[in-house]
Amino acid sequence: MSDETTPQPSDTGFDPRSYLRQLTQAPGVYRMYDAKGDVLYVGKAKNLKKRVSSYFLRASGNAKTESMLDQVADIQVTITHTEDEALLLESTLIKKHRPRYNVYLRDDKSYPYLLITGDNEYPRVVYHRGAQKRKGHYFGPFPSSGAVKQTQDTLMRLFKLRNCRDSFFENRSRPCLQYQIKRCTAPCVGHISKEDYARDVNDAVELLEGRNEKLIDRLVGDMETAAKALDFETAARLREKIAALRRLQSQSQKVGGQSDFDIVCAAIDGGIGAVVVVTVRGGINLGHRSFFPHAPPGTDVADLTAAFMSQYYLERRPPPELLVDPLPADDKWLAESLGRRAQRKVGFKTNVRAERKRWLDNTRATLAQTLSAQLASRAGVEKRLSSLAKGLGLEAPPMHMACFDISHTRGERTVASCVVFEAGVANKSKYRRFNIDGIEPGDDYAAMRQALTRRFKRVKNGEDYMPDLLLIDGGKGQLGVAVETLEELDVTGVNVIGVAKGSTRKPGLEQIFLPGAKSPLILPADSPGLHLIQQIRDEAHRFAIAGHRGQRGKARQGSMLDGVDGLGPKRRKKLLQTFGGPKQVARAGVSELARVEGISATMAQRIYDYFHNTA
Repeated sequence: MSDETTPQPSDTGFDPRSYLRQLTQAPGVYRMYDAKGDVLYVGKAKNLKKRVSSYFLRASGNAKTESMLDQVADIQVTITHTEDEALLLESTLIKKHRPRYNVYLRDDKSYPYLLITGDNEYPRVVYHRGAQKRKGHYFGPFPSSGAVKQTQDTLMRLFKLRNCRDSFFENRSRPCLQYQIKRCTAPCVGHISKEDYARDVNDAVELLEGRNEKLIDRLVGDMETAAKALDFETAARLREKIAALRRLQSQSQKVGGQSDFDIVCAAIDGGIGAVVVVTVRGGINLGHRSFFPHAPPGTDVADLTAAFMSQYYLERRPPPELLVDPLPADDKWLAESLGRRAQRKVGFKTNVRAERKRWLDNTRATLAQTLSAQLASRAGVEKRLSSLAKGLGLEAPPMHMACFDISHTRGERTVASCVVFEAGVANKSKYRRFNIDGIEPGDDYAAMRQALTRRFKRVKNGEDYMPDLLLIDGGKGQLGVAVETLEELDVTGVNVIGVAKGSTRKPGLEQIFLPGAKSPLILPADSPGLHLIQQIRDEAHRFAIAGHRGQRGKARQGSMLDGVDGLGPKRRKKLLQTFGGPKQVARAGVSELARVEGISATMAQRIYDYFHNTA
């Protein structure tokens, strides 16, 4: 019996027969929409007519697919010139729309790089994330910030390159601590010539590009030349550098010679999709990173791998070799597309031997441990939520929680924070800070009222989610203000509690204030629900303090220069960038001030007189 069926109109009124009749056979990307206009699914196809028809011409047997098709109200396609362009557009649209039936990466942060600057005479080694606009050599991407900092530390030990800010570098009169601990050659005070420093920079670039043997051979030649010239100090320094490079090389040979490759392993368990990526460059293991992509129920692990790799390598150049388990769906198409994008051949391998097999097995073991820990963590979160609901007498566990806190120093630069936890886990993309103004300094009640008003006006306008549980860091007074504010805004259906630290202010003795209750609720110190309250409250406190300190620091940095007549914000910023801070500006002489771009001799004298007349 055939499973072929005649396409029928969906519950939304969408008629697949008439739509498929006119659909093109060109390559491209298709988008399925529901009745509200939200994107349900984004897919790519070598042949749009053939691929889209496959959804409707036979029963899929997949509950996820059947559920999605019941909601389809419209399908739109974008025709592309090539299959590669379709793959690229699909990844871009998934990242943009995050459709509920697609696999997509939750973490969309740009990846860290190591930058050796090229816009000054003495380049510096810096951690970089974001657009690569600054002139210099970029190396990466690295799997984590820790891997960048480890590599940066290696370069400073081997080549003693500086990592200090330019404003700090340009205003040194003596070497800093990095010189004392032999991590820098102190170019800021002329302890090394430009030529010798440039040679160290070139050596570092060779190492990062994987040309270790060439670098070591040249350093051996330099050491022998120095020894013949009886320059034993230089020869000894080169000998130590060569020994360190040999140790680094022996470690890389254990990984895989001088090759570049990634190891990508994926699995799905308990409804959670997980991917581990190990990065090896120049034979050096740069570490691994774990990902937990959004994977709809019923997703096949091969589809998970394919979706992850197409998005992961969207903005980074893939290495020539990828050890993959399991092979992604449409692996040949994906490999060819990644290869054309990287302008070199990219190969997928699953069956490998010797060292490659050992590394693939280790990555599989890492994936299993990562997935096990994530499952255990999820079980712990569910236990916390259930305990919290029971302790507070809620009908159901609160899946969306928000907590507010206020921070200031004697009323100065008051900042309110709002942190959001969804399903018991922090969602930092929804954190918000509110700079409070127009109130009496130190009035926490007025600050809380202003922050809640600003937040819940957005909720009322449909611009934000209504929380199931609202936590206020404070006692009965703060809770009363919160309840009054919500009533004034006609906000209903929100459970509100106040969290106070208790008389001794020790963890575990928190008092939970409920609206209308005469006495506070005290949960057991070992209550998982109380632990969740503590975590949310502490996170709101941390976020508020960080915002307050940032605002206070900006205000105090600018305040010393605000009184200089005729000195505007642009020139104030230039002075602070050049000298590193207001105290350094105050100590500068007239000639030093006049060398700053935009500062005339008259203005330099005025700045100097301002600080010395008020000293």
